[in-house]
Amino acid sequence: MELFLQVLAALLIVAGLLGLGWLLFGKLVAPVGAEGRVFAVVPAAGDAETLEHDIQGLLWLRGGDLARFTVVIADYGLSDQGRILALLLQRREPGLLFCRAEGLGELLERNLSPGAGEPR
Repeated sequence: MELFLQVLAALLIVAGLLGLGWLLFGKLVAPVGAEGRVFAVVPAAGDAETLEHDIQGLLWLRGGDLARFTVVIADYGLSDQGRILALLLQRREPGLLFCRAEGLGELLERNLSPGAGEPR
């Protein structure tokens, strides 16, 4: 029984060290930036089959404090169904921006202007 407890303790220590190493490694390599100054632009076209998955992955990074950025969905020819999906995602997720591809430069410029700490 004593051997079992020693092995269990050793496994828990190793798991804890691996978890700590993972967090430290993530902090070293993750693209942490100032909110409103770094943008992740997701180009979307057609029915946007992978859009929700892409957005969820970026929000996971942002939610885990591995990165701070504003997510922008750029409409590069979305169908009606794709546009509805993008608008639903924007409504569901605060801080998610949606614009047409032609307006992307203007949107970034507007959000990078002095005093624009929060995305509009």
